[in-house]
Amino acid sequence: MFTTSISQFGWWYALSVSFVNILFFAIFAYFDYFILFPRYAKDRLIAWHIGALAVAAIVFTPIKTAALIITSTGNADIQNILKEDVFFIFISTFLVGVGTSIFSIVNAWMVERNEMADLESKTLQSELKFLKSQINPHFLFNTLNSLYAHTLKKTDDAPDIVLKLSEMMRYMLYDCNEKEVFLDKEIKYIQNYLDLESIRHGGRIDIRFEIDGQVDQQKIAPLIMMPFIENAFKHGTTSQINEAFVYFKLNVDRTKLFLNLRNSKAASIPKPIIIQSGGIGLNNVKRRLDILYPNKHLLHIDESPKEYQVSLQIDL
Repeated sequence: MFTTSISQFGWWYALSVSFVNILFFAIFAYFDYFILFPRYAKDRLIAWHIGALAVAAIVFTPIKTAALIITSTGNADIQNILKEDVFFIFISTFLVGVGTSIFSIVNAWMVERNEMADLESKTLQSELKFLKSQINPHFLFNTLNSLYAHTLKKTDDAPDIVLKLSEMMRYMLYDCNEKEVFLDKEIKYIQNYLDLESIRHGGRIDIRFEIDGQVDQQKIAPLIMMPFIENAFKHGTTSQINEAFVYFKLNVDRTKLFLNLRNSKAASIPKPIIIQSGGIGLNNVKRRLDILYPNKHLLHIDESPKEYQVSLQIDL
């Protein structure tokens, strides 16, 4: 409006009229944004809001018209045109209010969506911290008992038990606070766990740990594999099993991790593997996988008369 008016009326008049227009549009927009719209947003009264905008525009129109007429002092033709364009001034003011309301609705929706996303993110993080903290305490108790027994016997394994347990506790206290850790650190933790279990059981269990691929660059969620290993020792090393074993194999490439875990079990009739609600074992890790790797993991659990088998694939 300013640029098109310069050639016809001169830049000073064009600037004055544009200033008056912007001033009244701004006043009306902020009046709607801070006063009218909040009441609409609270009560959801669309018809009331539109009516309030129309009434406000009717009140603003003669005031704005008078300001424009004063600005056009000395130019009777322009003043007459302004008096005849009252309806146009009303419509333009009303549309500014409608535009402000639309902006307010979109803005409020975006703010609410961002707040919901932030809340969901915080909720998931809190749940992950809770799930991650539910590491089976029986391992710690059993290891300390084993350490006590080795200390009484003054065996050479006692210092090694203390060192491995110290490394595991350090990993859990510091590294596991991160969202992801380097896979080689996670594997070191698993190796220490398996070594301590081997020492604790005195070689009665056949424990094998195989790794195929490079593991020094990839990252993974901390302790995501541990519930399967803990479950293997919990159910696969009872005194009822004569030839107990735990076989753990990892195949790793640049983008994927394949885990295969087999453990012995007491002979029984096979039954479906059901992840029970509550508890901290398979239900825990399944929930963590769903949160951390949605649609990026495959978990399959089989049971035969003499063994359990877990197969897990994760897109790193």
